[in-house]
Formats: sequence, C-alpha cells, structure tokens
Amino acid sequence: MSIAVLRTADAWWVETPNGASRIDTSATTTAELLADRAAVDAARAGTDVVAVETLSLLSPVTAPCRVMANMTNFVSHVKDSGMNPETVPLTFFRKTSGSISGPTDDVVKPPHVKLLDYEIEIGLVFGKTLTVGTKIDATNVAEYVAGLVLTNDVSARDVQLPKTQFYEGKSYPTFTPVGPRLVLLEQGEFDRFGELAMTLRVNGTVRQDSTVADMIFRPVESLKALSKFQRIDPGDLLLTGTPGGTALKAPAKPIEMIGALIPPSVKWKVFFKKQAKNPDFLQDGDVLELTSSTPDGALDLGVQRTRVSYR
Repeated sequence: MSIAVLRTADAWWVETPNGASRIDTSATTTAELLADRAAVDAARAGTDVVAVETLSLLSPVTAPCRVMANMTNFVSHVKDSGMNPETVPLTFFRKTSGSISGPTDDVVKPPHVKLLDYEIEIGLVFGKTLTVGTKIDATNVAEYVAGLVLTNDVSARDVQLPKTQFYEGKSYPTFTPVGPRLVLLEQGEFDRFGELAMTLRVNGTVRQDSTVADMIFRPVESLKALSKFQRIDPGDLLLTGTPGGTALKAPAKPIEMIGALIPPSVKWKVFFKKQAKNPDFLQDGDVLELTSSTPDGALDLGVQRTRVSYR
C-alpha cells in the first residue's frame, strides 16, 4: 500500500488514517528522505500522531533539483493547441527548481505578466539515479520512480509565446506548486498510473477534468527518451503533461493563416489584445483547487489549494 509523505518546515511526516506521524530522520532533502526508507516505514506504524490540518505543509519535493516537463502530452491539450495528436513529437522543457512552492502558497503573478494560466500535472519523483545510456522498458521503469505528486505548471503565456521558449514563462517563483503529498509507491502500484484522474477547479468551477488515459506518451516512453541525453537523480521531478481546458486556446485556422502573413510584432499585439478579454486567465484572488486519485482512492495525491496574488 502506498505511503503518503508530508513535509513541514521542521519535519517529515507519514499521513496515516489517524493523523500525521513524525518521521525520525535527519533528512533535509527529498533525496535524503528517500534513502532513509526504514525511518519512513517506522513512522507508518507510529501511534503518536497529530491532526494533518494543524500542519503548515511545504512542497514534499525540495529544491534544488531538476524540474523537467513533458510538452503537449495529452490528446485534448494538443487539440486545444491547434496541433495533431497523431503527429505531435515527444518533447521536453525545463523549469527552475526555484519555481517550486508549497500546496497552499500563493501563486504570485509578476507585475509585467498579463496572461497567467494553469496546468494540472502529475509529477514523477525519482528515487534512483538514471544515467545517460540506461536502458528503460516496462520491466524496470518502476525501479526509478519513487513516488507521485500533484503539480501545477503555472504559465505566463504572454512571456512564453512571443519568445518561442518555455523556460522563462514557466519558471518564476511560485510557478510550480507541488503537493500536498508525496505518494511513495510500493511494488506493483506504478502499474496503476494509467487509472489516475485529474481535476482542476478555479473558484469552484471545473476547468480541467480528465484521466491519464488521455496521455500520449506514458512515463516509460518519456524515460526512454530522457535516458538518451539527461541524467536523473533521486529527488528530481518530471511533470508528465496537462489535459485540455487551460485558458489558452489556439486561434481558429483561418485566423492562424492570416496571422502567418503579418509581421510577428503585429501578430502578437493583436493576439494578446484579444486574449486579454478571455476571463479564463487567472485573476487576483482566484482560488485553484487540484485533485488526482484512482477511482478507488488507493492512490490519492491529495488536494492542492492555492490562491492567485497580484501583489
């Protein structure tokens, strides 16, 4: 049975049916905690617990670490982006680990950003070093994935799109809320990854609602590709893509064709002027609520609840 790990400023905890049991460990990073599995297992059986609601939770993934992400990896999101799911390539981008924030921290919009968007994603947290050249297949992929976390790939679209790169527009502080739980997987549980559902609400209204069945490239395919060029170490994080329903949508084909005929500076000015009228982009005070679990709750990544701040 999976183990739900929580993190506060001064401790690590195992969430049990009766409350949170403190882990007796000197670990200060996610990698160190994953190496101290005996302490995690001991806390699982602990009887001295506190109410989870009394804990001020931080991200269970600690920085610095590598933060990698699949790009356009759900059929519905690819269609929203105006692309063909049958021909979209397997691609990745990076985010700074400085963008990681906690499951209840404010998502802070930089003053110059106008179009703030959301993307619910399931994160893979690695527990074993994967060196370049490692052979990955369905028989060994679970050896490298220690657990799962709930993440939000927050995006400044008006920075991301004109620069035709993702790094800056997705790497501002608080642009990767993580948690609340790091769900450590036991033998055979990674096989249930495909059963996970994903829901994101803004102010109580569902914006994204899908399952991993909509995913184009599953983790084994992603790790096969990453292992050709990217070393991965314990505590590193891979975001596996988002379903459709983000605020940003591709323009209709006729408009896109017209846009290709005008200078980029004019095109983006017109595009962003129209997008500024889209009420789905995040506004000051909006509350984001993210959930992901299997139908039976055997794998439950918890509830992430954050507020947008324009300060």
